[in-house]
Amino acid sequence: MTSKRKVLAAMIVAGGTLLTAASFTIAGAADDSAPGTAAAAPAGHHHWGGPGHLYSKLGLTAEQQASIKAVWTAAKPQMQSLHEQMKANHQKLQQTKPDDPNYSNVVAEVAQSEATLASQRTSQMAEIRAQMYAVLTPAQKAQLATLEAQWAANPHRGGPHGPSANVAPAAQ
Repeated sequence: MTSKRKVLAAMIVAGGTLLTAASFTIAGAADDSAPGTAAAAPAGHHHWGGPGHLYSKLGLTAEQQASIKAVWTAAKPQMQSLHEQMKANHQKLQQTKPDDPNYSNVVAEVAQSEATLASQRTSQMAEIRAQMYAVLTPAQKAQLATLEAQWAANPHRGGPHGPSANVAPAAQ
């Protein structure tokens, strides 16, 4: 395996671990959310990088909040398992030194495992999103669409669509 591939695989593992940690912050906070708060929008976690915090702006009823909390509570064990597996992969890669004769094999094994885990995480998060969306009224769904469009257009949130993505290349 070339050194570029090794670096790419390590970056994929690290990136996947960070993304998973962000989703677990939300899932864990949903379990601990206080009455009157949206389970998908834990206080202090509005900069996690996704639009889930927008649910706190929809005026959810207590019943809707309870339903969303139940969705997160039900998904939490599987999400935690995925997170632990991704963390173990990260540790395995970090504990294997680049000059280890088996390094290429470890990188390939971890990369394959991370791909499977990322697919499972994406499917799980899509199911959670669908279940949360189903709780909303038509008016809340329309309001959410507006809020998501505003969130996507906000250049101050960073990420791949953030400030640097909107800068035109300098004329040469």
